[in-house]
Amino acid sequence: MARQVKTFLWINLLPVIILPLAVFTGPSSILTPVEFLGNWTGWWDTSSGVTADFALYQSILTDVRIPRVLLAFFTGGALAISGASLQAIFKNPLVDPYLLGIASGGAFGAALGLAFPWIPVTASAFLFAFLAVWTSVRLATRNNTIQPVALVLSGIIISGVFTAFLTLIQFLTDPFRLQTIVHWTMGNLHQSSWEQVRLIVLPVSAGVLGLILYRWRLNALALGDDEAWSAGLSPEREKRIILIFSTLVTASVVSVAGIIGLFGLFIPHMIRMVSGPDNRKLIPASFTLGGTFLVIIDTASRSLFPFEVPIGIFTMILGAPVFLWLIRKGSTGWV
Repeated sequence: MARQVKTFLWINLLPVIILPLAVFTGPSSILTPVEFLGNWTGWWDTSSGVTADFALYQSILTDVRIPRVLLAFFTGGALAISGASLQAIFKNPLVDPYLLGIASGGAFGAALGLAFPWIPVTASAFLFAFLAVWTSVRLATRNNTIQPVALVLSGIIISGVFTAFLTLIQFLTDPFRLQTIVHWTMGNLHQSSWEQVRLIVLPVSAGVLGLILYRWRLNALALGDDEAWSAGLSPEREKRIILIFSTLVTASVVSVAGIIGLFGLFIPHMIRMVSGPDNRKLIPASFTLGGTFLVIIDTASRSLFPFEVPIGIFTMILGAPVFLWLIRKGSTGWV
């Protein structure tokens, strides 16, 4: 019981500690939390010279740092909780949120928006990400039943098709827009704003809430269709609902953050080592810890070097060796 309480506190208190620290961490000179609160509340000694630049510091915090930290948290949490849910329903530890063509569809939609200024980038990426998943599911449905193997294969084919379309746009567009498209496909949060936070907060919150409410059903689905039927569940209906929620959160964050590779694959395994394989604990922990971990990675990507490294590169560099180490140790925590 004591271990469970410590794990619960660690999972839920870590974001409360990390997120404020990330807001005050960066390459530019910024106020400490004490100085900021002192100037904000009016009790700081104005003779220190800090107050003269307080408006600039406040603008950096409220207009740049806070929306970026929030966007990183929502993005990381969405990818992690989606990956954990899909791994449960497919009973496959190698499944990630991009399995059904979400990444390639979103990348193609964003490329259209970047190549043609009259097309809104975020809306186009979101639309084509959903279109890719819908097509994959339709191709894999037989007699109103989703075939898991056919769904994986359909996702691979649809990903290839949208990747080909993306390559075609890169080939035809001018070099200046091409650079923007390539940078977007690497995954980045350098253009974070309150507008982007507002765009994703409702769909991500709705999808995350749906997955959390369905978390106990994931345990039954992970055991197989027969066990799900014996528990009074309709496996196909439950899988479709979970697919909708997972697609909603993944497409939302892909439309604003680009493609952040491997994150939704290895983070659920790391969290499973802490919380255990029970999806009732794993699903909410995936959102909180996944979001916190991406905030840490994003803070490192904008603080360690004089130039900003796209966060998608960081997740690939960090994720690949960590995941290989977990496989080597046999400690992925997979049921």
